[in-house]
Amino acid sequence: MNRMTLLAALLATALPAAAFAQEAEEEENELGLAGLLSSNNREDMPGLTLSAGQPIAAGPITLKSGKYYTLEITADGSQELALSGPEFFRAIWLNEIVIEGIEIRPMAIDSLEFDEAGEAEVSFVAVKPGSYYLMIPGTTGDSQRVAITIE
Repeated sequence: MNRMTLLAALLATALPAAAFAQEAEEEENELGLAGLLSSNNREDMPGLTLSAGQPIAAGPITLKSGKYYTLEITADGSQELALSGPEFFRAIWLNEIVIEGIEIRPMAIDSLEFDEAGEAEVSFVAVKPGSYYLMIPGTTGDSQRVAITIE
């Protein structure tokens, strides 16, 4: 009888602990009312710079699938430059592009082109894992493209 009592006591203490652990995990993974766009689902991402003869980024970028990012792209106006990456843009869910306070909500894009100095913010959720590039079209140098990996 002592064994049964001991077993019952152990089960009685283990079940609430397991329920508490599951509840804590659910709270940690909770996205909030805005779902994937919630502030607790946002991650930082380094910005990109478009400038004649200068590297686009300091190095490769790694993103997490399911996380929300805002990519800031700055062009210094030294040359008319575009940033192309159709494969990357198909691997994300594009929320909006903001240019000089104007919010654009496109279905998809292949590239952005800057005819003069300016900034654009591209907000998106990384979706499809893989390796991608954003690059200045018509260039072959490694500094004229940035490798982006979605894990």
